[in-house]
Amino acid sequence: MARLDVNRSAEMEVYVAVVEQGGFSAAARALSLTPSAVSKLISRLESRLNVRLINRSTRQFRLTPEGREFYERSASILASIEDAERAAASAVEAVGRIRLNTSSVYLAHRLNPLLPKFLARFPGVTLDIAQTDTVVDLMADHTDIAVRTGPLKSSSLIARKLGETRLTVAASPAYLERHGTPLHPDELSRHNLLRFGYSRSVRDWPFRERDIEIAVTPSGRVQVNDGEGMRQLALAGIGIVRMGSFVVADDIRAGRLVPLLEEFNPGDREEFYAVYVGQKGPLPSRIRALLDFLAEHGRVE
Repeated sequence: MARLDVNRSAEMEVYVAVVEQGGFSAAARALSLTPSAVSKLISRLESRLNVRLINRSTRQFRLTPEGREFYERSASILASIEDAERAAASAVEAVGRIRLNTSSVYLAHRLNPLLPKFLARFPGVTLDIAQTDTVVDLMADHTDIAVRTGPLKSSSLIARKLGETRLTVAASPAYLERHGTPLHPDELSRHNLLRFGYSRSVRDWPFRERDIEIAVTPSGRVQVNDGEGMRQLALAGIGIVRMGSFVVADDIRAGRLVPLLEEFNPGDREEFYAVYVGQKGPLPSRIRALLDFLAEHGRVE
């Protein structure tokens, strides 16, 4: 088939939606297509490329190494297309108020250091920042952009990925001196595992010993409803935490926290997205400016 007969950007858009939405049905809802249409398009794409991108069953799907690379390159290409279109249409100066909802850890460890640069670049923009780790209703809360982790649950929302971070188990030297250093996940039952006080998509702490998966349910004496508060509790020697590496990396380098059970870490990652409500027509310049800025400078690793 000649390349001119293939809408490759449309194929990429559908494929990226399948990966980021977590399945064919969710991608179909987000794109206003039928699940069968999405499935046929992915099969046609794999046939054209002569490579398996997704290993799928009735219950789950998993990307192949080729599928992971194709996703990353496709997402980058689609972002570049969006950037090119926005640049061509951005004749209007960014002016006005932006209401941003963000988690405490993203605010503290990514956004705060960037704010002077953003405000200097866009002097006509005013930021109204709400900090919470719980999911909010963007429309009911009059929120323009929210920074969230994990997959989207509403097809009316549009997401722009801000990267992903590996999860790390850690504790302070003072805590380990008092209570000992766990050498196996089974020993965590004797420790104070700090918990979040709100519902999370993955509640248990996963570990892997060779091919055996181990799940530990945190049941410590202290819980907190925001990530930065969780980090402060760990620094104070209250207990053991499991958090994104970008949050605790500086503390580990400085010796304020010690990574634990790294040989049992399954390597799971937490994804970050800038989320906004889908709407017809071009985005307001002020919202587009912040989305582009976060995608360029506010990425999580």
